[in-house]
Parts: sequence; structure tokens; C-alpha cells
Amino acid sequence: MSNDQIFTIATLTKYIKRTFDNDEVLKNIWVKGEISNFKKHSRGHMYFTLKDEHSKIQAVMFAGNNRFLKFIPENGMNVLVRGYVSVYEVNGQYQMYVNAMQPDGIGNLYLAFEQLKKKLETAGYFDERYKKPLPNIPSEIGVITSPTGAAIRDIITTLKRRFPSARITLFPVLVQGDGAPTSVAKAIKQANKLGELDVLIVGRGGGSIEELWAFNEEIVAEAIFHSGVPVISAVGHETDVTIADFIADKRAATPTAAAELAVPNREELLERILQRKIRMKRAISKRIEAEREKLSTLQKSYAFRYPEQLVKQKEQQLDRTIDDLHRSMKHLIERKKVALNHLEKDVKRNHPERYISNFREKLVKNEALLIQHTNDIKKEKQFQFEQLVTKLEALNPLKVMTRGYSLAYKEDGKIIKSVTDVSVGEKLKIKLKDGSVFCDIQDTVKE
Repeated sequence: MSNDQIFTIATLTKYIKRTFDNDEVLKNIWVKGEISNFKKHSRGHMYFTLKDEHSKIQAVMFAGNNRFLKFIPENGMNVLVRGYVSVYEVNGQYQMYVNAMQPDGIGNLYLAFEQLKKKLETAGYFDERYKKPLPNIPSEIGVITSPTGAAIRDIITTLKRRFPSARITLFPVLVQGDGAPTSVAKAIKQANKLGELDVLIVGRGGGSIEELWAFNEEIVAEAIFHSGVPVISAVGHETDVTIADFIADKRAATPTAAAELAVPNREELLERILQRKIRMKRAISKRIEAEREKLSTLQKSYAFRYPEQLVKQKEQQLDRTIDDLHRSMKHLIERKKVALNHLEKDVKRNHPERYISNFREKLVKNEALLIQHTNDIKKEKQFQFEQLVTKLEALNPLKVMTRGYSLAYKEDGKIIKSVTDVSVGEKLKIKLKDGSVFCDIQDTVKE
């Protein structure tokens, strides 16, 4: 066995934990069972065992999750929990980390509720930008509920008490049972087809989660979302929450509260109208008094008492103003003339002809300097060239030939430097200063 196959306890535990954590099923799993050995830590965390007839598993629900529970877990309670399974490395024991918990009696319904809620929320059905505002003073109100329940009586009583002038149209529907979702959705669509309603109240009185389930169905959610008429959801009591509450334009805790949201209080409206009427009268009276004082002041003014004298004063002021205007114009013209003279002098002083003449003189001087400089460089280069020619002539091998020297070449063009480079009978080429001589070797003598 190699050392690579030997695990430490810590390494093995980490490997098992990673295996658990990478398992897609164990990342988000629902488990139901009975609570035992329940203990709530002083820091708020809950530790307990989940068991059934055959097995058990340790579980923990941290304070950040259990603070939202609407009940207190107890030993012997059957629950449905959601969370993930992992390994607690300290003792190498796998356990469940619980994120949510519900009593098992409504576990399946709660699971369906959460799944639909997540689906609609992802699709944007709960987004505030789709919420329609309720009308301030509606005249036509639609109510979708059971015609025999307590909810309709509470709604009608509240509407008549608060705002008697509003007309109420009842759309009787089933509010529980298999046919309830279709009945409610159909009524919402019918209410929209009327084209007369200002607001819709959709709901029923309190009950168990099973009795309220019609308002957790997708068909009802779709109908509320696509309703052109603003919808107030009024399902159950204040603690009851349904999918309809999340999608509706407004959620009311009870049917009575929905009626209060739908219409203003007539007495309050009358009181507000009365107060505004009083404030308006007070403001008008104050404005009339102010305008009356202003009129009285104008009537006592000099212009009304002595209009002829005022006109003569204004005529005199006009003459004075005209004289001032003439003087100002004269001074302005003088200043502009002086400024114009200065500009003319500047133009003459900076006339382009002066600049052209100066540049022409500079050009002639620069041209002469350029010619002189070019001649100097030419003479210097001529002198350097003659020196180089003298050196080349001194080193030229042909010049040496003028003194009687020659160069001997073999047939392959190689220069002969020694008698050993040739043999008798070879042909040679002798290069002289004025041509070449071709000859044969008869003999060689080494000296």
C-alpha cells in the first residue's frame, strides 16, 4: 500500500464533506419527521433530532432563520423542514442545516405555496412597477366573493357607511373547493369586460389554509395580474397571507379593511370640504380687503388727484432725458472717433508692406550668405577630393607598372607569386601597363 492511499482523519472528513456539499440533491432538500432532543441555545440557535420509525438525523436551525418562525418547535412535533445536508467536521457527523420549518399537517400545501410564489416572483408578478393606484373617489365598486359569507356583509356595511353614493356590483363565486379557483378567475375577467368598475375587491373571510387555498392557485394569480381594474386582495384574517395578496395592487388585512381602502370616508370628505370652504372664504375676504386698500391708496395718489400736473412733470422729464441722450450720443461718437484714429495709426505702423520689405532684405542677405557658404563647402570638398586622389594614385598598382613592373596570371586567373606556383609547359598571362602578353613556360629557376 502506498502512502498516497493513506488518509488522515481530517483529510477523510474534509473529503466526505466536499462530497456532501457537491451533491445537487443534498443542497436543497425537504425532510419530514418528528422533533426530539430539542434545545434552544442562549444565542438563539436551535439544536434537535429529526426521526421517524427507522432512522434519525441531527439538525440545527440557526437564529437568523428561526426568528421568522410563526410557532415554537417542541419535542414530539411533526414538522416539514427545508435545508441542506453537510458534515460537521469536528466530530465527523453528518447533519441537516435547516433554513425553513412548517408543521407537517400543512407541509404539502406549504411546499406548493412556496414553489408557486418563487415562480411568480421570478416572472416579475410581484414587481411594484405593475401595481396600479387605487382611485381617490370611486363611483363603481366590484366585489368578488361568496354571496352568503360574512365577508360580503362586512364589505357592504362598511362601503355604505363610509361612502353611500358608491354603487356596488357583486360577482358571486365559490371561495373554497375544487371549482373555486376557476370561479374566482372567471369573475375577475367578467368584471374587466364590463368596463364600468373603478376598483375590485377580491377575497373571503378567514379559515384554514385549505379553505383559503383557492387564492393560492396560479389561475387566480394570472387573472389578478392581468386585470385592468385595480384589485384589492382581502383574504382571511391579518395573519393569513396568500399568493393573491402578493400580486394584488393593494393588500387588505380583512374584508372590512378592504372596503375602507376602496372608498374614502364620507364624513371625513365633508369635513375636509367644509374646512377648505372656510379657508377659501377667509382667503377671498383677505384678498378683497387687500385689493380695497390698494384701490384706496391709488385713489389718494398724486396721479389721480393732479393728473395734468403729473403729465407736465413727465413732459419735462422727457425733455431732460432727450437732452441727456443727445449729449451721451455726442460723447460716444467722439470716443469712437478717437479710438478709430488710434486704430488707423496702428494699421499704418504695422502695414504689411513694411514687413514685406524687411523680409525681402533679409532674403537677399541670406541668399548671399548661402552662396558664399556653398562655395566654401565646395572648395573644402574639392581639396579633400584631390588629397584622396593623390593617395589613390600612390597606392595604385598600375602606376607601379609604369616603372617596368608587371603581373603574371595563371590560366585560372590566380596571381603567380613564386616559381613553385607554375610548371613547365603552362600558359601564362603577363599584365603590363598598356596590355597583356601570353607565353609558355620553358623552364623555372629558383633563386
